[in-house]
Amino acid sequence: MSLRPDLAIIADHVAKGARVLDVGCGDGELMAELRDRSGVDARGIEIDAANVSAAVGRGLSVVQGDADTDLPYYADQAYDYAILSQTLQTTRAPDKVLEELLRIGRRAFVSFPNFAFWRVRWSLLWGGRMPVTPALPVSWYATENIHQLTVDDFRAFVAQRGIVVEDAWFLNGDRRTSAAAANFRAEHAVFLLRR
Repeated sequence: MSLRPDLAIIADHVAKGARVLDVGCGDGELMAELRDRSGVDARGIEIDAANVSAAVGRGLSVVQGDADTDLPYYADQAYDYAILSQTLQTTRAPDKVLEELLRIGRRAFVSFPNFAFWRVRWSLLWGGRMPVTPALPVSWYATENIHQLTVDDFRAFVAQRGIVVEDAWFLNGDRRTSAAAANFRAEHAVFLLRR
C-alpha cells in the first residue's frame, strides 16, 4: 500500500532513527512506514478510538487524546519531529496546537488542504456552494474542517510568529507543483517548520 502523497513526503524527510510524535496519527499508517523503513521511534496521539485500536494492532505506541487539550502534557523538545498531517484545520485552536508542536518537537511537519485551490474557487464561483472534491470529499455539514486555510494564510501566520520554514512542498493530487502560485495551483501543502 502506498502512502498518501503528503505522508510520503514526510516519510522521505524524517531522519533515520529519529524520535517522532504523530499528532492525529489516524490508523498509524505513517508511523508504521517510519518504523519499518527508517527505524524511527514513533509515538502517536489520535482522537478516534477505532483508529487508536487499528494503530495499536499494528504494534504501534498510540494513545487516545485530543490535540487541542492534551499536547501541554508533553515535555519540551521531547521529539525530533512533531507531525500534524491533515489535522490543523480540524482543531479548535490551530494557533495553540502549532505552538505546542514547535515546543514538543525540534521540528514540525504540518500538512493541510489548500482552500484557495483553483477547483475550490471554481466551485464557489460558478456553483455558489461549498465544494466537494477528491481532497474535500464531504459536504459542508459533514466535514471535520472547522478552520479553512490557504497556503498564503499559513505563510503569513508563520511569518508573523517568527517561525522558520525550512522547506515546503505543494501537491496537486499526487504530483508536486512549484511554489510559484501555490496558493492557486496546490491542492495540498506540506511545511517543515522550526523555531
